[in-house]
Amino acid sequence: MSETVPTATSLPPLPALSAQAERLIESGVPEIAGLPPAGVRAFAARAETLAGGAGALLAVHPDLAPASALAPLLRREGRPGFVVADMTDVDLFAPLDARTLPEAPLYLLTGLDRGDHLADWSPAEALPALTARRRTPLLVTEGIHWVLQQPAALERNHCFMTIGSRLRKADGTLDSRTPALWISNGTGRDGRERRDAPKVGWCWWRNRHPWLGFASAAGREVPGA
Repeated sequence: MSETVPTATSLPPLPALSAQAERLIESGVPEIAGLPPAGVRAFAARAETLAGGAGALLAVHPDLAPASALAPLLRREGRPGFVVADMTDVDLFAPLDARTLPEAPLYLLTGLDRGDHLADWSPAEALPALTARRRTPLLVTEGIHWVLQQPAALERNHCFMTIGSRLRKADGTLDSRTPALWISNGTGRDGRERRDAPKVGWCWWRNRHPWLGFASAAGREVPGA
């Protein structure tokens, strides 16, 4: 499958890292992660000083702030985010390549892209395309962090998958489910009260969806480490 020129909807710039730190603190993420708010602020300030931080996303290590705890912090149309009923094991989805994840409680993601140009590709097709461009697919927790800081990153007909997180089964093979973030239509087990709410769900490894891109980053870093 040939890769087309990206046609992503233009997104506003990410907030400054200091503002992102305050957003995490207001949302209760440091409390979930067992991190002092002062430490989050200090990391953001240091990152802005050393790396500028323009366009970077501040993220908490998934071991400290799992997807099940982060998803309810999202808001859209006044409705909180949620994890689908048939993904109770969401926190078991780990980095496909653990070597790409910094061994630090806080880190930055640079060069975010929602991957709209890969819409209607399957995860099986998108992963090698991203790898060939030296892009790293986002983890499900990183996708949640992105929407928490930039709600406009999640919009109808332009949602995204986070195929950097996979579940390895007891026999060593990978589960065919791949995590994604989209907007609930309030149907089925979601419930009408959840219509328009941000939703953490999953899609099959070889299925295509015209409204799901593949979120990725240029890299992860810990400034000054």
